[in-house]
Amino acid sequence: MTDQTFLTLNDGRRMPQVGLGVWQSPAETTADTVATALAAGYLAIDTAAAYRNEPGVGEGVKRSGVARDKLFITTKLWNENQGHDAALAAFDKSLARLGMDYVDLYLIHWPAPTQNLYLESWKALIRLREEGRAKSIGVSNFAIPHLERIIGETGVTPAANQIELHPRWQQAQLRAFHAAKGIATTSWSPLGQGRLLDDPVIGQIAAKHGKTAAQVIIRWHVDLGLTVIPKSVTPARIVANLQVFDFALDAEDLKAIAGLDAADGRIGPDPAKFG
Repeated sequence: MTDQTFLTLNDGRRMPQVGLGVWQSPAETTADTVATALAAGYLAIDTAAAYRNEPGVGEGVKRSGVARDKLFITTKLWNENQGHDAALAAFDKSLARLGMDYVDLYLIHWPAPTQNLYLESWKALIRLREEGRAKSIGVSNFAIPHLERIIGETGVTPAANQIELHPRWQQAQLRAFHAAKGIATTSWSPLGQGRLLDDPVIGQIAAKHGKTAAQVIIRWHVDLGLTVIPKSVTPARIVANLQVFDFALDAEDLKAIAGLDAADGRIGPDPAKFG
């Protein structure tokens, strides 16, 4: 089994640095994908209510035979269920679909600032953590003003913020804010949705280390102290994406990848406008 590395969250719990993301994983094949990942040595699975594949995640976990307390399962609250009571009800439904009595990390999927309900949603997540049904709580796609508001209003700092982050969209300012507050950064679309796999700079580094471009990019996230959730439904790639703990990038590699950051590198929605 591949050796996994962990980050310690600000609530004292440990989160595997590399997990499997199941965004766009077809509902009918998600159980197979999750079982494959767990057999390969993954310990973390990242899903969401909006992905409509939480039942497959739960089935894959059961099928794998891996003890539940060895795993780190994340799911998320969707925009249409924001608000205190709505969030609590949505969480219950997610647990039922997963077939679990707790999740390791529950996130607000987007701040959806036009709704102006994310603070009430955050208060619901605090309650879920107090009840022990969400072991850790955090957010996703939150910008600094959103984070400052929920921390300032409740005194509770998210354990993690899951954001779009890859070599062309490196989010240095937000990562620095996270570091100052003890918030773990989780990278979604860590491979730039595949757009970075043919980048010549990445290719040169991959050749140097005898690794694939995807492995180099995943290792870059690990070396930066991030958690990362590459998505794949291809068994060989699922296995390969975890084979990143037998090498490290050097200062020259990191400098070269830092140079790929671009002001127009964002692929997904702008959190200030979405939802």
